Amino acid sequence: MVFVSSIAATLAVALSLTPAAVFGHPGERYGKLEAMEEMGNAQVVAKINNRALEACQNLDAVKARKERAMTRRLETFQRLRRERGTEKGPWLHRRDAEALQKWAALTHNRTGSANFNKETPSKEIFGSNTSCVLTPDNANGPYFVYQEHIRSDVVEETVGVPLHLELQFIDVQTCEPAKEILIDTWSCNATGAYSGVSARGEGGLGTTFLRGVQQVDADGVVNFDTIFPGHYQGRATHQHLIAHVGSEILPNGTYTGGRVAHLSQLFFDQTLRDTIEATAPYNTNPIPHTTNLADWFTGYAATTEYDPFPNYIMLGGDLKDGLFVWAELGLNTSSNWDHYAPYASTWKEGGGYDNPDFDFWAVASPPPTHG
Repeated sequence: MVFVSSIAATLAVALSLTPAAVFGHPGERYGKLEAMEEMGNAQVVAKINNRALEACQNLDAVKARKERAMTRRLETFQRLRRERGTEKGPWLHRRDAEALQKWAALTHNRTGSANFNKETPSKEIFGSNTSCVLTPDNANGPYFVYQEHIRSDVVEETVGVPLHLELQFIDVQTCEPAKEILIDTWSCNATGAYSGVSARGEGGLGTTFLRGVQQVDADGVVNFDTIFPGHYQGRATHQHLIAHVGSEILPNGTYTGGRVAHLSQLFFDQTLRDTIEATAPYNTNPIPHTTNLADWFTGYAATTEYDPFPNYIMLGGDLKDGLFVWAELGLNTSSNWDHYAPYASTWKEGGGYDNPDFDFWAVASPPPTHG
């Protein structure tokens, strides 16, 4: 299987902006007026943080970190292929309306394209990545579950294309890997349902699939085994991320406290999405697809410097062999975006419970770092 190198032809015209757009899950709506009012602050915050990162790109420590990242990703790729029994088989490689279209027109596939083969130096494949600039925060969405499990494998019994996700977090204040932060991730399953929440059509409070938390290592890296997310009404395929600073890991394998310093969403190449959505069980979802350019929240994910589409490589010659997906994200660990990240429910042994003070409007508003 070979992915088309350009996805421009598959992308729809950007969604017309309306004063109050309505999205697939309750609370996923944000008015044009509110967005415009935030843009002034957003531009200031983004420029200050991006300047801080630009100033340190040539430091020896930063260059050494990038070399380690290339080596680590190559080793992860080789390990995953061994575990799946595909190490001797072929491998197939990638990628605001104006800013999003810039990145959407690129391919992030590193799987056996015309530019990559078995003789290609690993630096050219695994060194290419989303730029190390401030990652713009995004709206959190209404299905964040507090105190989820500390674990790397979040698949449980869900069915879908296997996805190994490696994320590296860099503190924009120090140009060094972020220290002692917890990374929270979640997504819907192949047919568009979330676990851990009581909303109609979702998995319920007693479920935990495709949710997990990991503490970063010395290089600011976390790894998760999950599946490629499905889709639901009004949303492009996406993966949620939250960075917790100052949290305490509890004896029961969960966490408590701290503050939210970053919240964002990863998006995926349209060609990759279309290819996966044509396979089971994704193709049993009757809800119409929403393209990357037609999703309101992808505009918050991209800036002229930041590419919201992570790189990926297929681990074998078939989708069932899975994907290795990686990204580097810059964040300011001194930020406090708790207001934008109220939780819908809290995990508890035997079944979670709803948050009676949940604020739908807050979860639909992005912090001012998306300018």
